[in-house]
Amino acid sequence: MLYVRSIWNGAISFGLVSIPIKLVNATESHSVAFRQIHTEDGGRIRYRKVCELEDREVTSSEIGKGYEDADGTIVPITDEDLAQLPIPTTRTIEIVAFVPTDRIDPLQLGAAYYLGANGVPAAKPYTLLREALKRSNRVAIAKYALRGRERLGMLRVVDDVIAMHGLLWPDEIRAPEGVAPDANVTVRDKELDLADALMDTLGEVDLEDLHDDYREAVEELIAAKTSGEEPRQTPGPARSGKVLDLMAALESSVRAAQESRAGTAEEADDGTEDAAHAEVRDLRKKKTPAKKTTSPKKPSATADRRTTAKKTTTDKTTTDKTTAKTTAKKTAAKKSTPRKRSA
Repeated sequence: MLYVRSIWNGAISFGLVSIPIKLVNATESHSVAFRQIHTEDGGRIRYRKVCELEDREVTSSEIGKGYEDADGTIVPITDEDLAQLPIPTTRTIEIVAFVPTDRIDPLQLGAAYYLGANGVPAAKPYTLLREALKRSNRVAIAKYALRGRERLGMLRVVDDVIAMHGLLWPDEIRAPEGVAPDANVTVRDKELDLADALMDTLGEVDLEDLHDDYREAVEELIAAKTSGEEPRQTPGPARSGKVLDLMAALESSVRAAQESRAGTAEEADDGTEDAAHAEVRDLRKKKTPAKKTTSPKKPSATADRRTTAKKTTTDKTTTDKTTAKTTAKKTAAKKSTPRKRSA
């Protein structure tokens, strides 16, 4: 089992029950990290912490906290000052209520943590709270202090572990004023029907099948540069212009989604009889438009008459020309033959 370092130790306050717990991060980032460099020579760019008054670099042990007043005055605040604040959540996750899950606005959800039982004595009350949350089908709302401020949290059960989501305070959620289109737009029923059809065609997805294409492309780019190879150029998606006809765009989207799902079904086909009757198209392969086969048209009666007449006229003209040539030859022959004189 991979050891995960706890980032906070304290207790869950559940009425008069105290449950020692340790807080660990429930998520991790897989983003590729970059360093800032000097583009001319590749040297690292580093930031140094310098005191403005003494104009010298200071160490971490010399750095504290301070609040800047409106007039620019800095008020020093020490860790001891913060530790003596009269709030009960300094080292305690204090449960204040239990509410249905749908009462939580997803806009409030923040960082996620796992709460682990800290020590053998904590196992019994930890399990009690976990099973109570499971049976109630509700989540616990709690207050806790972390990184210098009091926060709001939501406790729920994930598998056999109590998880906590940091919540934004209600006054930290902005009202969506001025964001919606201010134009008076009317949506027709046919457009809604096509939108519903598109939603049905796209269907559901297993989130486990989704992955970060951008991160994979960056990793492939780094690997190519490290090995001295030329990075593979991948053409980007074609940029579409303005949508002038919403109905046509929706219809095209529905067709494309249907063909895409059919292509996916073809890949997963194991040769069963049911799949043989399905019409399957794979969008990933570029389609070559089929050549149109032009069948000879059957000539109409009028066309037949015109053709016959043209042929007859041609034959007649040819015959007349032949007759004229024959007559001309005979006439020339008669003229060239001398006549016999009578005795």
